[in-house]
Amino acid sequence: MIDFIRGKVAHLESEYVVLDVHDVGYRVFTPNPYGLARTEEPVQLFIYHHVREDAIHLFGFTTRDEQALFRRLLEVSGIGPKVALGVLAGGKPEAVVAAIQQENVNFLTKLPGIGRKTAQRMILDLKDKLGAIDASWAIASMIDPGLQNEATPSGSAPWGEAREALAGLGYRDAELDKAWIVLKDKVTGEESPDVLIKLALQQLFQG
Repeated sequence: MIDFIRGKVAHLESEYVVLDVHDVGYRVFTPNPYGLARTEEPVQLFIYHHVREDAIHLFGFTTRDEQALFRRLLEVSGIGPKVALGVLAGGKPEAVVAAIQQENVNFLTKLPGIGRKTAQRMILDLKDKLGAIDASWAIASMIDPGLQNEATPSGSAPWGEAREALAGLGYRDAELDKAWIVLKDKVTGEESPDVLIKLALQQLFQG
């Protein structure tokens, strides 16, 4: 069983990266492939190794908490690997944990692939099982109004959050301003910061 993979990013698509590990390319599905694009250093992804009769897939995460949350999501009836990956792509892990702890069905139903019944099953099945992942995520959101506001995929300033993350990857203000000029007329206003990051990275790659 594969626990983690460490290698350089050789290729990326909207749903996966290819990591070069000693001249072998591993295709790894991950919530935010474009977030790994700015580094030339080897990256490490913690792996969920999914095996079924007709396919073998690797799902990768930058932290063990994300890996653990992904595994917990798979315990919920109706959630498979692709839906679980969409949940982590559509909302911050700490926001997903907080929403489950607080029984916030409205937040959960805004995540990709999650309907009301599935959201209710997530709460019922996972509310008492997330302490081992990081209970501090949920506690912080309860006592910090600012963090609680972040538990909405279409928050009041998603581009501000996306911009801050992109700046952390090394992009300059001028580059980000240019990308936003193009994007602002293409988005609906309902996109999460993670989605805006992906869209902005695509635009930045195009120049």
